Amino acid sequence: MSVLPSGGDQPALRGAPGAWDPQRPPDPDLIKDCVHCGFCLTTCPSYTVFGNEADSPRGRIVLMRVGHEESETLSPTMQTHFDRCLGCMACVTACPSGVQYDRLIEQVRPQLERNVPRSRGDRAYRALIYGVFTHPGRVRALVPMLAASRGVGARLARLVPRTRIGALLSLAPPVRIDAAVRQLPRVTPAAPDVAFRGRIGFLQGCIQRALFGDVNASTVRVLAAEGFEVHAPRVPRCCGALQLHGGAEDSALVQARKVIAAYAGFDTIAVNVAGCGSAMKDYGHLLADDPEWAARAAEFSAKVRDVHEVLAAVEPQAVRHPIPLRIAYHDACHLAHAQGVRQAPRDLLRTIPGLELVEPAEWELCCGSAGIYNLTQPAAAAELGRRKAANLAATGADAIAAANPGCALQVTAHLESPIPIHHPMTLLDDAIHAATLA
Repeated sequence: MSVLPSGGDQPALRGAPGAWDPQRPPDPDLIKDCVHCGFCLTTCPSYTVFGNEADSPRGRIVLMRVGHEESETLSPTMQTHFDRCLGCMACVTACPSGVQYDRLIEQVRPQLERNVPRSRGDRAYRALIYGVFTHPGRVRALVPMLAASRGVGARLARLVPRTRIGALLSLAPPVRIDAAVRQLPRVTPAAPDVAFRGRIGFLQGCIQRALFGDVNASTVRVLAAEGFEVHAPRVPRCCGALQLHGGAEDSALVQARKVIAAYAGFDTIAVNVAGCGSAMKDYGHLLADDPEWAARAAEFSAKVRDVHEVLAAVEPQAVRHPIPLRIAYHDACHLAHAQGVRQAPRDLLRTIPGLELVEPAEWELCCGSAGIYNLTQPAAAAELGRRKAANLAATGADAIAAANPGCALQVTAHLESPIPIHHPMTLLDDAIHAATLA
């Protein structure tokens, strides 16, 4: 199938020369790195679902190159193929030529948001996502309603599973109201009976703190038990990762500058959400053209570490108590592919006596969460979610470990039979403090 973006019935939305506007168009030098070998195809979730060359990484790179041609214009067809990209970066891991598709898709999405009009309903829906889910206070305000309507919501979700409303309803987690409103201490001292290892700035996140506050609390306890003094600022509310993933670049950059300013003075900034960590490590590229912030952003990004990286770099000090569980480890794409962190979580989990790790098939294939993908592309995301959930269940594990809240929500929604999903930090916390897993 042809990957050319424009058809006879498509309106021309940009004037010559070329389809891209001058603000960070996809880099022609990066485009040239692709030799169209096809190694990316088997790991690309959108190609797996749609079976269309234009929905593969190399096909989208062709669209990017075509967009630089003098007579070319951006069209809704081109927008559709880029919208179908999950941004999971599995192709970056698979590519033998080192193609930086992550940089390219990051440059393309804002171009589309600026230059290809969306329907009024689509604009309103995306505004709702950014207006609610990047604000922890607003998410917390929804928790009582979610708790009261969970049974009804689940039934409605089964009736309309392939629609956007069905996607929203199916992902609602079982959060207790008291857990949603609980606040982390601003400063948690290192445990007194271990060697002091320094001060860490910890990002609380937006969805994470509102719906997975227990994971944040566990993360802080583990860091403290291993000798770190943990500082957890309550602002800014969001790192901009969701907006960045959807191409809302201006909003993402506003949040990026706030995060950089808030965490000045820390030698290490720790994060326990794969998507947030990926975005924060990318601030240096995002703000490279901003003379006021470029140097600060690059310095900040160099200090960002996923919490698994922080802990794997030091010898354990806290005693681990046994947890006799068979755990299937799920690789979050923005941790495994975007950040290249795969071994550290496994090594940390193996420090827990009695815990057995098992590996699911197709680890590299995205679960379909992918930022806001399961909200904007519900049918494709549901197909991927069912596939991932089935692979994890096939391991026969007692529980699943996943280091990203979106993955946890997505997999939970598509498991045929319930299997507990734990963040690795929750498992470590339970092992260190001899807690009993629920």
